Amino acid sequence: MKPKKTLKLVIGIFIFLTLPSILFSGFMFFKYNEALPTGQSGEQADLLAHKMLSALNYEAYKITNYIEWTYKKRRHYEWEKSKNICHVYWKEYKVSLNLNDPSSSKAFVHSFIVESDISKDLITKAKKYFKRDSFWLIAPYTVFNEGTKRKIVTINNNEALLVTYTSGGLAAGDSYLWILDEEGKPKSFKMWTSVLPINGLEATWSDWTTTESGAQLPTFHKLLVAGFEISAIKGTQ
Repeated sequence: MKPKKTLKLVIGIFIFLTLPSILFSGFMFFKYNEALPTGQSGEQADLLAHKMLSALNYEAYKITNYIEWTYKKRRHYEWEKSKNICHVYWKEYKVSLNLNDPSSSKAFVHSFIVESDISKDLITKAKKYFKRDSFWLIAPYTVFNEGTKRKIVTINNNEALLVTYTSGGLAAGDSYLWILDEEGKPKSFKMWTSVLPINGLEATWSDWTTTESGAQLPTFHKLLVAGFEISAIKGTQ
């Protein structure tokens, strides 16, 4: 085959494979992308945040000292919340993650402790997993964490809560707009984050379960057409 024909074939295949993805991405961007809404900070925003916490029994969450869950059937967590130590399991790995002192965390492969660079890599990965996966479980309870800012936003004559994490969230500057029912319980949130290419994507918070300690935690989220499950949830004092 001549070089020119080969080049044309390669270009043709490239266009065939990439053009649908480019068109789909463009469609998704123009359909769903939203600017971060403006809102009003102050007492009314804090009152709405407290209403949400009350609807979820925040007092029960505070006295919940142990939480266990499985994220998308991929990773399992056993979080000793009172000690801030979490045992993270995935594949053949386990990390006993000390969230107060990560340097004292320990990593295991097939139940055998490992050290050096392998240990560091596994501990770093476990920290990343915990930060992301726990957010999908307990995010509503973090709206008054250090480094958070709250604003009240009106959408279709209903009040929504905009929470921005200047620190302590998944990434500094990430914002989440909580859509609440009449009682103040979260139904969904819209996301403006550094990891998503489209701003304002909405994910549901649904199928809540009440733990033994009384805390309420979600068991299912839906983002666009994809849903994912949080299972094996336990919560005790």
